[in-house]
Amino acid sequence: MSIQVGNESKPYDTINVTPMLDLAYVLLVVFILMTTASVQGLNISMPKPSNQAPTEKHDLLIVQVADNGQLLLNGAALSIDEIEARLVDAKARDPKMTVAIKGDGAAAYEQVMQVIDLCNRLSVDMGLITSRIGT
Repeated sequence: MSIQVGNESKPYDTINVTPMLDLAYVLLVVFILMTTASVQGLNISMPKPSNQAPTEKHDLLIVQVADNGQLLLNGAALSIDEIEARLVDAKARDPKMTVAIKGDGAAAYEQVMQVIDLCNRLSVDMGLITSRIGT
């Protein structure tokens, strides 16, 4: 390509690199910002694991709520009143005992809530047993 100035013709051999440099600088700034943003974070001091096995062992009772509403304490079918009496006895033997509540997926939620309320009323530690769908 040539540019004609007056009667003279001279070749056009320069390329304007200013827009390309502007783009390169913008990309450089974006990469710097993204890199520093991903490196920064919170400093959290994690607890150190103990090499000693726990020496305390406490009772664990499992209360199951079957799909028909039947309550089972460690596999034995009991009423809510019988379960309460057994939990009171177990708490008297071991104040740090724990109750694990396992409710069937088809069980009435009210039965599970009765067991949770019972544990709260007796001030017993409890946990809910969950499993993956299909297992």
